[in-house]
Amino acid sequence: MDTTDLLLAIAHHLLVFSLAGIIGAEFVLVRGDLGASALKRVAGIDRHYGIIAALIVIVGICRVFFGLKGWEFYVYNWVFWAKMAAFITVGLLSIVPTSRFVSWNRQASGNPSFSVPAAELASVKNYVRAEGFIFLLIPVFAAAMARGYGY
Repeated sequence: MDTTDLLLAIAHHLLVFSLAGIIGAEFVLVRGDLGASALKRVAGIDRHYGIIAALIVIVGICRVFFGLKGWEFYVYNWVFWAKMAAFITVGLLSIVPTSRFVSWNRQASGNPSFSVPAAELASVKNYVRAEGFIFLLIPVFAAAMARGYGY
């Protein structure tokens, strides 16, 4: 059980750090000169965002049921639920950028002179910024949980 818990924790942490990197990459790439190649790049990165987020959920569920702390530690821990609320909020905020990336990529593939409307780009940048700020709460709550807060 110790090895299972360790491996799940390692996988979970690596995935969460990867998601943080992806949010950072999206923030850097979403800027005023978003051309066709940059659109393809950001759309590809965003696909990985979804895959990694799904893997985080899967590994997280495995930690709840197969980890050393037991499911009771998580279910009755308000800090855990605050962390989940932050993760869900980040996921919900990512819907708008994802839909825009898909839309812009389609438009750019059909029209080589496509230019992302400045207002839409600014809106997406704000969503990605909000994702980043809310995401910062996740490791704060995780550190609190690891020290027994909320139980």
